[in-house]
Amino acid sequence: MPSKRSILITGCSDGSLGAALALQFHKAGWRVFASARNPAKLKHSVSAGIETVLLDTLSDDSIQACVAEVEKLTGGSLDALINNAGGGYSMPLMDIEIQKGRDLFELNVWSLITVTRAFLPLLMESTHDDGALLIMHTSISGVVTSTGPFAGCYNASKAAASSLTETLRLELEPFGIRVINLVTGAVQSTFHDNAPHPTLPPNSLYNVAKKEVESAMVNEQVEHDTDANVWAKDVVKDMSKRRPALWIWRGRLALNAWIATFCPIGSFDGMMKRWVGLDVVEKNWKQQQKSVSG
Repeated sequence: MPSKRSILITGCSDGSLGAALALQFHKAGWRVFASARNPAKLKHSVSAGIETVLLDTLSDDSIQACVAEVEKLTGGSLDALINNAGGGYSMPLMDIEIQKGRDLFELNVWSLITVTRAFLPLLMESTHDDGALLIMHTSISGVVTSTGPFAGCYNASKAAASSLTETLRLELEPFGIRVINLVTGAVQSTFHDNAPHPTLPPNSLYNVAKKEVESAMVNEQVEHDTDANVWAKDVVKDMSKRRPALWIWRGRLALNAWIATFCPIGSFDGMMKRWVGLDVVEKNWKQQQKSVSG
């Protein structure tokens, strides 16, 4: 009887998309290592019988300790790694705090490299017939035709992650590692729950439509967003195929984002402006300028 395929998933705190992935891979018969910075936030995975490990993707010491633990538990190999841990930041680009933007890139971009590099020796020891899988969890927000206003830092970090994924796909192919870009749309999770309500700074140009813009920055989930477990089941089916697709699009609006890649840049500007209140910004700004000049 063949041994279970092993997979480590970063960012598996309770209620997250990582936790949903861990549960569905576990149900599908994989040996799952669910990871998070805080062990208190892995209770759901523990109760489901999933093996858990501590991993702070921003700490070199934590990464090395996690690699050593997984190496000991598996005997020196790993069949799949999902770089899922990440964060968000909503604010007009002209109002962002540069340090917050840099911190976001450390988490959403550079940690992908540090974690992957650390686990690469284990992935290269995979005994699976088709080699190991390296899955980078990105977003439709990183697709040029789908980038929404007021999330420029997040969009750019996911675009960078997608670009790195494409380069890694070619660079790691000679070593039998299949690199996959998991492009996710709108899915129900706790991603925004712990984030403070974004507030425009007093000198922001966008205060002419403060209510509309701050509402757009909240990124509230809607009831039509894909259920996390439904999304995760689909992803597991995709990843369990003999040769998974190199780009996998899942979640509400993912299909729309894929279709949009075939359209000219700017095709959806009008819709996007109305969606986030930029039409109100423009209207109020013009009225304000008219009253000043008048």
